[in-house]
Formats: sequence, C-alpha cells, structure tokens
Amino acid sequence: MAEFFTTPLGILVLIVAQCLAVVAFVMISLLFLVYGDRKIWAAVQMRRGPNVVGTFGLLQSVADALKYVVKEVVIPAGADKTVFLLAPLTSFVLAILAWAVIPFNDGWVLSDINVAILFVFAVSSLEVYGVIMGGWASNSKYPFLGSLRSAAQMISYEVSIGLIIIGIIISTGSLNFGDIVRAQDTGYGFFGWYWLPHFPMVFLFFISALAETNRPPFDLPEAESELVAGYQVEYSATPFLLFMAGEYIAIFLMCALTSLLFFGGWLSPIPGLPDGVLWMVGKMAFFFFIFAMVKAITPRYRYDQLMRIGWKVFLPLSLGWVVIVSFLAKFEVLGGFWARWAIGG
Repeated sequence: MAEFFTTPLGILVLIVAQCLAVVAFVMISLLFLVYGDRKIWAAVQMRRGPNVVGTFGLLQSVADALKYVVKEVVIPAGADKTVFLLAPLTSFVLAILAWAVIPFNDGWVLSDINVAILFVFAVSSLEVYGVIMGGWASNSKYPFLGSLRSAAQMISYEVSIGLIIIGIIISTGSLNFGDIVRAQDTGYGFFGWYWLPHFPMVFLFFISALAETNRPPFDLPEAESELVAGYQVEYSATPFLLFMAGEYIAIFLMCALTSLLFFGGWLSPIPGLPDGVLWMVGKMAFFFFIFAMVKAITPRYRYDQLMRIGWKVFLPLSLGWVVIVSFLAKFEVLGGFWARWAIGG
C-alpha cells in the first residue's frame, strides 16, 4: 500500500484526499460558526437563540442550509444571468482556495510554499470581484451601490493589513506561515509570540480584518437600514447561501491568520505543554468569539468615518510601524526581539 502512494495515481489520490479533508473541516466549522455567532449575539441580548432543531439547537445551521438549497433560485428580469450566478460561486471558491496554504500543525498544510502570504493576498484581493459582479449583474441600483461600497472598503483595509504583515515578514525573514510560527517558538510560551513585539499592530490588524470581511461595525456594504441588504439583496436560495458561506469562511480565515501571525499558531502558550493542532483550532475559535462579541456590542460606523479611519489613521500608523520595525530588526535591538531571523528563527 505504501508503494501505491509513490505512484502518480497514488499521489493524485493523496492530494485529493487532503483537499477534501481541509474543505470538510472548513465546511463543518462553518455550521458551528454560524450557530455560535447567533448564540453569542442572543446571549448578549439576553435571548436564548437557536434552541429547537437538534440538541441545544445544534442542527439549526443544517436546517437553514437545507432550506436555502431546496428553495427556488430567482433571477431578476434584466439581470446578466451568467455573471449573476458566477458572482456567489466566485466568492465561495476564492474563500476556500486561500486555505490551501494555512498550516494547522507543523507540516499539516496542503501547499507549503515559500510565498504563502503572497498567495493569501492574491486570493483575498480577488474576492472583491465576486461582490462587484453580484452588485452589477443584479441590474438594480441598491446592489450596485452596495458593491461599490464593498469594493472601496475592502481595498482600503487590505492596504493596512498588508503593511502590518510586512512588519511580521521583516521580523521573520520569510513569507512562509510555518517559518513565522517557528520563529515565535522561543521557549517563553505566550510571551515569546509576535503579539508582544508587534503589540500596537495586533489591534489594527483585528479592526482591519473586521472591515475587510464586512463585519459589524463595518458592515456598510450590507447596511439594511440604508441599502436594503446591499449587494446580495436580489439573491435567494443557493446563490445567497454561497455568498454567506464565503463571508463566514473569510472571517474564519482572518481568525487563522491572527493566530499564525501574532499568537503562535499551533504552539502551546505554556512552556512544557505539547504543541499541536488543538491549540491552533482553539485560538481560531477564540478569535471568532471576539468577532462575534464585536458584532453584538458595537454600533455601526458611518461610511465617511470608516474610510477616514482606513486612510488617515490605519495607513499612516501601519506604514510608520514598518519603518520602526525595519530599524529595530536591522540593529537587533534587545538581542533580536524584532529580528527572529538573526537568532535562528
């Protein structure tokens, strides 16, 4: 059997199995993310939330998904049918594609490439096309306005996210997520991770991730009180489900990036405890909890406030931090605190 996996067919079977395993993990997680999001929001508002379908309402997400799948797909008159149907599929596929370079443990990654961060940036920058296609193809002014808002918002906050990650790259000397995590393995546990040397940028990254994924308080592209649900207002049934699934998968990806870049990925926070995939998944779940809490307790920003923060606050701060980290890493301040590549990280 071992010899079979060294043949071309065996390698193909292995690759397909690995891809299916990652997709299965993401899709199963998606069901519980939606459930958790609704439960957390309900708890903040002193409600019970989903509690009917299945034990404690755990199958509510499955019931909702089945409801969308069996409903009729309605395409508005005058809409570009091809682009209208391609838009949600594009958003969903690109959101899944980015997980190809996300490691869950040391060596547990579909594609361990040296430019993994560039790959994630390339894929995430393309996701805006799904939103624009959906808004334009709907042949309605409200979806079109929502898609324009989303395009401007996603592009604006991708800039600050990119500059923040450049600081991590400077400290590590690599664009590979595995190298970034291993550079944080200093023997000091929680206090050896990048959240400490890059402390100010943790908050900027998290807020930028909220805006990048259209999450409250930055859900302006879907602001129901202003745009009648935004770019996906003309969608129903399975296409709408694909849009929502792509959005939640992108949110979960941001949770994974936060874990890998700042909080040690699969590394244990306590020296002596074994590292492993459970730490990675636990950190991702924790950051999604923070995402859900922000949605429950913060009011929505105005659009001019959103763009002002992105271009006049986050961009200068993140750009300035790149310059500061460059000097700190170059001169190996504090014995390589910001230059893990200099100490074998």
